[in-house]
Amino acid sequence: MTSNSRVMHVITGLGAGGAESMLSALALAKAKDGAAPIVVSLTPVAREGGSNAARLAEGGVPVHDLGMRGPWSGLLGLFALAGLIRRLAPDVVQGWMYHANLAASAAVALSGTGRRTNVYWGIRCSDMDLADYGLMLRIMVRLGAWGSGWPDAIVANSAAGLGVHRALGYAPRRFLLIDNGVDTDRFQPDAADDADVRSELGLSVDDFVIAVAARHDPMKDYPTLLAALDRIPSARVVVMGAGTQEKLPESPQLRVLGRRDDVPRVLRAADVLASSSAYGEGFSNAIAEAMATGLPVVATDVGDARRIVGDAGRIVAPRNPEALAAALRAVMDMPDRAALGVTARRRMVDLFSLDRALEKFDILHRQGPDATALDPDLDALPDGS
Repeated sequence: MTSNSRVMHVITGLGAGGAESMLSALALAKAKDGAAPIVVSLTPVAREGGSNAARLAEGGVPVHDLGMRGPWSGLLGLFALAGLIRRLAPDVVQGWMYHANLAASAAVALSGTGRRTNVYWGIRCSDMDLADYGLMLRIMVRLGAWGSGWPDAIVANSAAGLGVHRALGYAPRRFLLIDNGVDTDRFQPDAADDADVRSELGLSVDDFVIAVAARHDPMKDYPTLLAALDRIPSARVVVMGAGTQEKLPESPQLRVLGRRDDVPRVLRAADVLASSSAYGEGFSNAIAEAMATGLPVVATDVGDARRIVGDAGRIVAPRNPEALAAALRAVMDMPDRAALGVTARRRMVDLFSLDRALEKFDILHRQGPDATALDPDLDALPDGS
């Protein structure tokens, strides 16, 4: 490891998601500092304006698209990745999510670079309900447990994810915890946006506005959210996230915006963020971004939500519409709601800033997994039971 280690990031895809956003932030920050990070997407990437791939390209970070779509293209892509590693000679290959973790290790082995290249895996979720997903993901999770001794270390982005994967049989040489970080400059309060956005969305300055920032996916549990909202008919709800415009029902209560590039601006028009995930979350970027914007949060007790929110919101049991509605009503009736938002932002600035996360990844990639600054208190983390 050297101070100018070259890092190749391998990720399953570059769609809208927490892992994709964190990778992009990390690579762009390193490029701004004069480094030359490399990003490889296993699956085809969308390069429209505002996408992670477009942001990376604009920031001078090359994105290599392997175009994997099935078994045959997957095999060809694996050899292409090995060729990239051999040609570009990165010091570190950092995997992000299950498929990319396994591909990173296999490609390094095929490349012939051997121990000259450090390999790290990234775990970005916790207790996934694999029955809601395809057979291939279930196979990847089990293969990951079987091969977890291959990488030099595994990086989890949440204490919950670390504990769950230990219980699944993941037993790497080193298990590290690097929380996601939120850009507290981009996500910050700005009262000037509130009235403008409300006017654009047909909302009154007197409306109690609930923000939701979640793609349409089984783990996000929109049925529970919608059932909770039925119990708060006076509230107005602004929904952001890929697939929501196509999948959510029309309702006078909802403003369904789909994927947005101006998330901070929309959040500033809300009074609270609701997160109804049923399972699978590791470190929720949506929660952290809302808190950095000065919003209190009502979230289900999934992943590290309780640890992130702290005393700046309410935590309720998952899959419980009554509890979710009651917590949202409690925030709605709170006379000192603004003070709770101030507490929320302070937690993000002090504990979960992007700079903190970038510093830890930088230590890992420069000094290796044995750096004492990276040691989590494993005894204090959940065991996944």
